[in-house]
Amino acid sequence: MTFDPQIHHRRSIRLKEYDYAWTGWYYVTVCSYNRECILGTIQNDAVVENQFGRIVREEWLRTPSIRPNVELDEFVLMPNHLHGIVIINDNRRGVLQYAPTSGFQSPSQSLGAIIRGFKSATTKRINLNRNAPGLPVWQRGYYEHIIRTDADLQHIRQYIANNPLQWALNEENPVNL
Repeated sequence: MTFDPQIHHRRSIRLKEYDYAWTGWYYVTVCSYNRECILGTIQNDAVVENQFGRIVREEWLRTPSIRPNVELDEFVLMPNHLHGIVIINDNRRGVLQYAPTSGFQSPSQSLGAIIRGFKSATTKRINLNRNAPGLPVWQRGYYEHIIRTDADLQHIRQYIANNPLQWALNEENPVNL
């Protein structure tokens, strides 16, 4: 086998031995391709969504209707990324838990499947809108954090709520890259 510099082997940031279909609360960040500000702007410390931002918001809010085992909590759409809390329920018991439970669910119900579906739907709609089939909208992958405690949940909710206020300092702001 020869080395191909075009093929990048990325190290996974996911926890080994953790099933991301387990009942739980997850904080995710999804970034636009090359962190381009294609979803809107920040004006007076508030998000002003453009047409692509509205598509992203609509598809994010559709997630629970597509996947009945999913609920959404706090989220914010920024000019070049989305922060959100995804809750995966175990419909067999109807119990929300911060810590993972045992048992395996279908990979189609995993956090990765949820984010892939969201990214696919938004990419299709945005590219149809801008008449640019095949153009990337999102960066590869996404950031996730498993929420394990009430304190962690409250901290993340506060971070999400304050994100537009911190845009000038935000590492995702292209001015700061």
